Amino acid sequence: MAEDSYDLIVIGGGPGGYTAAIRAAQLGMKTACVESRATLGGTCLNVGCIPSKALLESSEIFHEAAGGLSDHGVKTGKVSLDLGAMMGRKDKVVGDLTKGIEFLFKKHKITWLKGHGALKGGGKVEVTKGDGAGTYSAKQIILVPGSEVTPLPGVEIDEDRIVSSTGALALPKVPKHLVVVGGGYIGLEMGTVWKRLGAEVTVVEFLDRILPGMDGEVSKQMQRLLSRQGMNFKLSTKVTGAKVKKTGVTLTVEPSKGGEAESIDADYVLVAIGRRPYTKGLGLEEAGVELDDRGRIKTDAQFATTADGIYAIGDAIVGPMLAHKAEEEGVACTEMLAGQKPHINYDAIPGVVYTWPEVATVGRTEEQLKADGVEYRSGKFPFSANARAKAVATTDGFVKMLADAKTDAVLGCHIIGPDAGTLIAEVALAIEFGASAEDIARTCHAHPTLNEAVKEAALAVDGRTLNI
Repeated sequence: MAEDSYDLIVIGGGPGGYTAAIRAAQLGMKTACVESRATLGGTCLNVGCIPSKALLESSEIFHEAAGGLSDHGVKTGKVSLDLGAMMGRKDKVVGDLTKGIEFLFKKHKITWLKGHGALKGGGKVEVTKGDGAGTYSAKQIILVPGSEVTPLPGVEIDEDRIVSSTGALALPKVPKHLVVVGGGYIGLEMGTVWKRLGAEVTVVEFLDRILPGMDGEVSKQMQRLLSRQGMNFKLSTKVTGAKVKKTGVTLTVEPSKGGEAESIDADYVLVAIGRRPYTKGLGLEEAGVELDDRGRIKTDAQFATTADGIYAIGDAIVGPMLAHKAEEEGVACTEMLAGQKPHINYDAIPGVVYTWPEVATVGRTEEQLKADGVEYRSGKFPFSANARAKAVATTDGFVKMLADAKTDAVLGCHIIGPDAGTLIAEVALAIEFGASAEDIARTCHAHPTLNEAVKEAALAVDGRTLNI
């Protein structure tokens, strides 16, 4: 095989792309991955999931040290913030992980073609603007271009005063007032970071609740808890314009359904209204790859696009824009190319909001079940009745289990509480294996653990909780 020819070329080095490349190499394919960033890992590792979680952890420790430890008998005195050191730690975490992926590429003999990749038709990929510039051929190509920030008309992101999540991860100082436009995952997480560090935070949301798409009861409870922490909310409100000044931004807002306009002054504005597929400059039309009416790459159940030999996964195709969803698709797609028969149960893909308390969800919501006319039973258990939660003083929230009224099969689970993102894995596994609520209820859970709240919620589906 010629040096410029591969069994598989993956365009995009984010979680879906690098995972697909590694699995392909494990399966014996000569593999190359095209990535234009200076480091591998895509948005998630460089300016998304990882740096935001690093700041969430650091800000939580700062917040606890500043006023949350006295109940435990720990006296800290006056606590001060070294924002530069906090940012330095975040950058080191990112650097360590991106270097780790580069090591894995070397370990599995994957070629990193540095530059921007575009399809040229006939199994050809042209790489430009990097050390890997050239034209390469492949038997199969997987597109993993990821997503980009959805712009807000009338509010131009300059990454100075009006920032995306990227800019919000690197503000030079703690804002006096940060306005977050969008009450979803990203907005609430970044709002939480800067609120803990001392900023006044106002969330402006177009819809009538935060976390749209999640279970309605969870959404309402989360807003109450964040409000109690000092976060302000303006729901059913749209932003119509922004005027940038030397020291801040003045936003113009009005009710979503129309009404009297008002102004909000802020040091910084974070635009976090969602993300959209990134498909620019990929040569899709030239190669015969079609998009759907929402700008996503069309694929079939085997991730095949409308062009022979070209596949697509991750944020650029239908489904939730989650790193772990892309990773699963990367593995499944390459295994299909190798002749295996993997599958992905999209009902078993969890979603997590890493605020405190955390929010985690998997499967269907009550609203979805009602809309589809599915008969179900619900069981709920509060963390205030969980022994471990009491011992560690994190009693806010609950676990809600939804099960089919006839078969008792677990249809969904929604958790708001401590370590919800970890607890949800048990239910994702249950859904994957077609387990019933009774299966979870009859599984022995260690005591005292937070996981017992999941067991109790499963018991609650049958109306037989033990500790309330």
